[in-house]
Amino acid sequence: MNLLESLKRWTTVVADTGDIEAIAAHKPQDATTNPSLLLQAAQKPQYQKLVDDALNFAVRAGKTQADRSIAFMDKLFTDFGCEILKIVPGRVSTEVDAGLSFDTEGTLAKARRLIELYQKAGIGRERILIKIASTWEGIRAAEQLEREGIHCNMTLLFSFAQAVACAEAGVTLISPFVGRIYDWYRKERGVKDIPADEDPGVASVRRIYDYFKKFDYKTQVMGASFRKVDQIVRLAGCDLLTISPELLEQLEKTEGSVPQSLSVEAAKTSAAERIHLDEKTFRWMHNEDAMGTEKLAEGIRKFYADARKLEQYAQARVNQKMAS
Repeated sequence: MNLLESLKRWTTVVADTGDIEAIAAHKPQDATTNPSLLLQAAQKPQYQKLVDDALNFAVRAGKTQADRSIAFMDKLFTDFGCEILKIVPGRVSTEVDAGLSFDTEGTLAKARRLIELYQKAGIGRERILIKIASTWEGIRAAEQLEREGIHCNMTLLFSFAQAVACAEAGVTLISPFVGRIYDWYRKERGVKDIPADEDPGVASVRRIYDYFKKFDYKTQVMGASFRKVDQIVRLAGCDLLTISPELLEQLEKTEGSVPQSLSVEAAKTSAAERIHLDEKTFRWMHNEDAMGTEKLAEGIRKFYADARKLEQYAQARVNQKMAS
């Protein structure tokens, strides 16, 4: 048995990529994408049919360059999502533009638009997770979307306050960023590495998992943003883990067995105490976490920059199409 096979006994494995061939190779249950992954995939020859479909849709969809670019991006996201769903038996996560991170109404409109495109393609909303940044505004949007039967995956999650607020909002899934937490503490401590057993990113997910299970929240926990295999195997038993193709390959090529590290039974005996967060309490508790505030702000900036790169690509392709 290899480590990937063993891990799948305890945890649902999700592929963190827009590369359809990589997803097919590793046979995950679910998959997740983002603008940077999609930009990489869109430039590969084997996916030009999807790009062409999005271009044709964009030319028909808008009167202005901005409208056409947005239409192209939305269609590209959902076209890739539809192709991924032909391979994975579960769900695909599709991301809302990070530029809407502090815009509840804008996030609602974008999420509904993406779901509409999926439904027109014959994909039911039960197979889609809308990825939204875990800001107060994003969490409020997700709360409303969940009431409408639109399931959400809350991303850029670093602090315990963010996790609790998401659970109280009744979201489907959260994605705490193990690797980026690890990166921050490694830099803060001035060290080259932190052993997995002492890794603050791993500890963060364990704390969130125990809290959710102890108090019977329905929200699932999906560890994300891994840097190394050691982080992944320490979280065996987590509801889901989203893993890059490179690390999936390492797991697959390594013989061995992964013991279960997280369980509902153990979580029920944890010392966690229940808390409730209104907006002021959330903002203060999140603000008190230096790592959480810094990484959330940085993450939004980076995701926004990635989205703008995809937008520039979209504009160039749409203009080229219009001129032909």
